[in-house]
Amino acid sequence: MKKIIVTGGAGFIGSAVVRHLVLNQRAQVVVIDKMTYAANRANLAEVEGEDRCTLLVEDICDAGRMTEIVAAVGPEQILHLAAESHVDRSISGPRDFVETNVLGTYNLLEASRAYWASLKGNAKETFRFLHVSTDEVYGSLGADGLFTEDTPYDPSSPYSASKAASDHLAKAWHRTYGLPVVVSNCSNNYGPFHFPEKLIPLVTLNALEGKPLPVYGRGDNIRDWLFVEDHARALALIASEGRLGETYNVGGRNERTNLQVVEAICDTLDRLVPASRPRRELITFVADRPGHDHRYAIDATKLETELGWKAEENFDSGLEKTIRWYLDNESWWRPLRNSVYAGERLGLEVTAKA
Repeated sequence: MKKIIVTGGAGFIGSAVVRHLVLNQRAQVVVIDKMTYAANRANLAEVEGEDRCTLLVEDICDAGRMTEIVAAVGPEQILHLAAESHVDRSISGPRDFVETNVLGTYNLLEASRAYWASLKGNAKETFRFLHVSTDEVYGSLGADGLFTEDTPYDPSSPYSASKAASDHLAKAWHRTYGLPVVVSNCSNNYGPFHFPEKLIPLVTLNALEGKPLPVYGRGDNIRDWLFVEDHARALALIASEGRLGETYNVGGRNERTNLQVVEAICDTLDRLVPASRPRRELITFVADRPGHDHRYAIDATKLETELGWKAEENFDSGLEKTIRWYLDNESWWRPLRNSVYAGERLGLEVTAKA
């Protein structure tokens, strides 16, 4: 039975990866998660009762504990997803992003290097460290073209800059020390268990409650959308079969403007839960956020041709699955709306502290 560490495994993407590894690949998974506001133990409820999933509440910024845990677990793979990930929050509070995404990644790389150096024979040959990142490190595309694995980095926000830095660290640890690292960069994820500060769950829940649906600027910013369970399958595949030192871009080939996404949510809800007036009337255009990249789009050809991965969901099918999940799981999201995040505007710049 394969033994795998997943950092950030109680978060949105991380928990999808854990569920896939435990339920579909029958792996033994140890989750390391600090359990900050966006993590939720309920995300793991389906698998935590299994004897093949263990949650350790730990901070990747604690270098000593990371070294101890990696050595004690003895994993065949480490899938590193732990990160501060919300662009808007990085604008008003960038320090946490630098500490977690850069220093935390450094700690894990060093813990992994010490553990890997202790291995012998086949165990050393097969160990893998997968660093999971974002397409936002590439900056903003024009009207044409796609991000490839060779696109130069050009991050715009504190979040994307911190992820770019961690990508470079991971690749440097491979080139300098030989650590068996693979890197992935993904497009915008959506799906069940998505914390309601992000666009699709925020708009879905606001629309259900008849609240305004905020759209930044003119709503013409474009993103490529990837269903989270498709991403989880890709990450498991990359960790096992990806070439060392390489990057693999993961995208759904589902480009939409933000306004199109919001309108699709409104129309889907109007069909599934009719209201007294069309929910498109709730759309409210608000001031754009600082440094808002105009377009992201991933070319996943390398992943598709080398490893045989294909996204199973298109945007329409994935969106309906997502909205139906929120309709059926108010017990999951209602406590978050009541006590953690009620839908207020984030990403407003604050004065830097001396």
